[in-house]
Amino acid sequence: MSIKAHRKNSFFSALAVVIIMAFLPVLALSHPGHKDISGEVFSDPSKITTMPEQWIKSPIKYATEAGNADVTVVLDQDIYHTLLPLAQKFAKEHNLKVSFKEGTCGIAAGMLAAKSVDIGGFCCPPGQEDRLPGIRYHTLGLVATAYFVNPGNPVDNVTLKQLRDIYRGKIQRWSELKTQTGKPGLDFKIKAISRLHCKLRPGHWRKLLDKDKEFGPGIYEVGSIPDMISQVAESRDAIGWEVLSMVDKYEKLAKVKPLKIDGYSPNDPKALADLKYPLYRTYTLSTWEGKGVENKNAQMLVDYLIKEFEKLDPSKFGFVPVSRLKKAGWKFYGDEVVAEPR
Repeated sequence: MSIKAHRKNSFFSALAVVIIMAFLPVLALSHPGHKDISGEVFSDPSKITTMPEQWIKSPIKYATEAGNADVTVVLDQDIYHTLLPLAQKFAKEHNLKVSFKEGTCGIAAGMLAAKSVDIGGFCCPPGQEDRLPGIRYHTLGLVATAYFVNPGNPVDNVTLKQLRDIYRGKIQRWSELKTQTGKPGLDFKIKAISRLHCKLRPGHWRKLLDKDKEFGPGIYEVGSIPDMISQVAESRDAIGWEVLSMVDKYEKLAKVKPLKIDGYSPNDPKALADLKYPLYRTYTLSTWEGKGVENKNAQMLVDYLIKEFEKLDPSKFGFVPVSRLKKAGWKFYGDEVVAEPR
């Protein structure tokens, strides 16, 4: 080979190495072993769903059962349990007639879309389809999603990877995990229970696995919070999830044991604020802005609830209020948290 040909081959070989090195990060990210299996955490607050002009001009019109209420509120069942006493106190102190309805995130979204309610309450961030003209979202705070087992199960800590592998069906027996003493867990097949609510919205269970198809074929799906808690309480081989306030609500019905994740407890607010405890729900309230839809009493109630949430005992249920999120570096768009600190 001539010197000229050798130099030409060396040049192209070096060029190939440079190109490969440049694309290595991309290749690593696209490799199945590096795939991020968690989903979107928040939707884009700057993208508003287009609605017909007639809808935009329509005022709020209460449902018949609300009567002559000053403010109408529909809250997801998670936050209904937490906020109702506070909201009732506000109504009494301000001599207001407030109509309360317990529902789900889907019911709250539907009533907002129908313009039949002043305030909607969600246990998760709004989805893109929830961002309608005139609606403003306010973050109440975060709460840890607790994963729990039967009190007789000696396992008390799992890693996030192990938890995901349990729900993907890759870890199938408790004996594949270690107890606090370093011994294997019970030699039982794991009964992984899920409740895949709010499928259209980001966050909540999507922090564990993004899509329902990511969950293994042996998953047991339940439709209600009491079913989730009672099934785990009755089975030594079961694992499930819920927020601690709901575990507390149904404590007389059934008892369960929350697990630590990567060594951090779900009732540790600092661990959640710093994302050392990685799984949570975002409690969100909405108000309206604009002629024919704005209700000053509703805005006063939301402001009051945000302030009162700051006073709740964070160590009991793992609540993290807005002030703590801002201190930890979470990103906000107005009153709404829209990104994690990293």
